[in-house]
Amino acid sequence: MKNEIQQQFPLKPLNTFGIEANAAKYISIENETMLPALYNTGAFSSKFFVLGGGSNVLFTQDYDGLIVHMRNKSIHHFIEGNFVYVTAAAGEIWNDLVWYCIHHDFAGLENMALIPGTVGASPIQNIGAYGQELMHIFYSCSAFDTQTGAFVTFNNQDCQFSYRDSIFKKEWKGRYIICSVTYKLPIHAAINISYGAITSELNHRNIVQPTIKDVAEVVSFIRVEKLPDPSTVGNAGSFFKNPIISQEQFLELQHKFPEIVHYPLNNNEYKLAAGWLIEACGWKGKQIGQAAVWKNQALVLTNAGEATGNEIFNLSSRIVDDVYLQFGVKLDREVNIL
Repeated sequence: MKNEIQQQFPLKPLNTFGIEANAAKYISIENETMLPALYNTGAFSSKFFVLGGGSNVLFTQDYDGLIVHMRNKSIHHFIEGNFVYVTAAAGEIWNDLVWYCIHHDFAGLENMALIPGTVGASPIQNIGAYGQELMHIFYSCSAFDTQTGAFVTFNNQDCQFSYRDSIFKKEWKGRYIICSVTYKLPIHAAINISYGAITSELNHRNIVQPTIKDVAEVVSFIRVEKLPDPSTVGNAGSFFKNPIISQEQFLELQHKFPEIVHYPLNNNEYKLAAGWLIEACGWKGKQIGQAAVWKNQALVLTNAGEATGNEIFNLSSRIVDDVYLQFGVKLDREVNIL
C-alpha cells in the first residue's frame, strides 16, 4: 500500500497545542481510496484516531494506537435551481473552503471565516460562529465505515445536529471517517451581521452595504484580535462549549448575576458565554506552570512554552470546578482529550 504505516511518529507538528507526543502508528491518507485497502489489513479492528488539522485535540500522553491523518484535497461545485452545492474533501483547510465560496460569490460560510481545522471535522463538531451554523448549510457527507469497509452517505437529518454536537460524537463516535462534505447554499442568501461585534467593526470601517468578503474580513479581524495564532502560541481555539441551561436555572442566575452574558434559544433554554463565566471566576490571563488562559479571551487555553498535555488538562479541570462552584453550571470541553 502506498503511504505505508509509520512507527513512533512525532505528533508535535500535527497538533495546534504543540504538545510533544508520539503515535505508535501513523498513516497519511492522501485519497479516500486508500481506506478500503487499510481496512483489509485489519487496521481498524484495533485502536485508532482520525486526525484532521489537529486543532481540536489535546494529547495528554503518547498515542498507543494508529493515527489516521486525513489529507485528501479537492473542492468543486454545481448549481441547481436556486442553490449551489459545494463539495470539499475532508482534508481541505476549512478557511480555504470559506474563501473558495467568497471568491465564487457564494454566501453562507463567511461568518465562519478563520475557524481552525479541516472540512472533515465540520459536521462532527457542528461548527458555527457569529450567527452562522453548519447545520443550516450542511447537505450531506460521504464517510467510510470502519466496521464494514463500505462508503456511506449521510444527509442532514441522519447527523442529528445540535449545538456543537452530532451523532458522530455520540452513537457513531469513532466508527465513521468523514471523506468529503457537501454544503447547500442559497444563491440569493442574506448577509448576517446580527452579531454586534461585526456591525460595530463594519461601522468603524464606514462600510454601509457589506459584501460577503467584507463580512469574512471583519470576522477574521475580530478572531485575530481575540484569539492567539497557533503558529506562535499553542492553542486549540475555544476549549469549552458555551453551556446551555434551562429557563428556570437561568432566571435564578440572572437574579444573582444581572450582568451574566446570555443568548435566549427557541425552546425555553439559554446559552451562556463560557468565556464570561471563566473570566468572572478570575481566570482570564492566569498561568499555572506552562499552561495559561489567554489574556484576550478566557475561553482559550494556551501552551505558554513547553507545556505537557496534562498541565493543560489540569488547568481546564480547575476552571471547570471553579465555574461550577460559583455558578452551578457544568462546563464541557470542546476539545478531544487523548
